[in-house]
Amino acid sequence: MAKVAVSLDAELVVEVMVLSGAGSPQDAVELVVRDYIARGHRTEARTELKDERLREIDAKPQDSQG
Repeated sequence: MAKVAVSLDAELVVEVMVLSGAGSPQDAVELVVRDYIARGHRTEARTELKDERLREIDAKPQDSQG
């Protein structure tokens, strides 16, 4: 797997380490990035389910009003 080097503010990294309980800056940043990606996937899944439900409602025949 390819690696990427990024410069970050030391205070940010220390805060992430404290909040995540990670023992190293590398682990802390990886945890944050993985969490961000997981949240994105969960949001996509919820949005997709909502869109499917709305499509099902739109696809149902409407009772004629009259």
